[in-house]
Amino acid sequence: MKSLVEHLSQYAAYHRDPRNIATHFVGIPLIVVAVTILLSRPGWDVAGMWLSPALIAAAASVWFYLRLDLRFGLVMGLLLGLCLWLGQMLALKSTGLWLSAGLGAFVLGWIIQFVGHYYEGRKPAFVDDLSGLIIGPLFVVAEAAFMLGLCPQLKKAVEANAGPVAIRHKNAAV
Repeated sequence: MKSLVEHLSQYAAYHRDPRNIATHFVGIPLIVVAVTILLSRPGWDVAGMWLSPALIAAAASVWFYLRLDLRFGLVMGLLLGLCLWLGQMLALKSTGLWLSAGLGAFVLGWIIQFVGHYYEGRKPAFVDDLSGLIIGPLFVVAEAAFMLGLCPQLKKAVEANAGPVAIRHKNAAV
């Protein structure tokens, strides 16, 4: 299994423009919430716990994140727990509300993502490696930590591998 630095560096190589990173702070959470909402049906209340495909996917994801890094795994577990709660709330509502919330957030999230990749001038990381789909949410949490001045050694290691964050200028036509 790749290390945390390897995963984040590989993903970060596709995300060095700050405008792209900014869109990921909106797009990725929308997509994660959307997938959780959509996977919250079918679901069953068993002893006060909502059992659904979303719970299985979230548990597997948290296990992956915890194996990479305890601190980030715990943060991801908390965030996915909030997504599960929202997914359950919407799964108990009408089909129209549940489906429109899930699909609406999913489509909007991807539109925002593709706007960011326009600025980047690169395709999304998952196109070359599907692990980008699970690393994306972790990347957003790591970038937030970096912005807060946390994990400076991790930031330094990622930037040593992927390069610094800088605005990408499009080549002007001559």
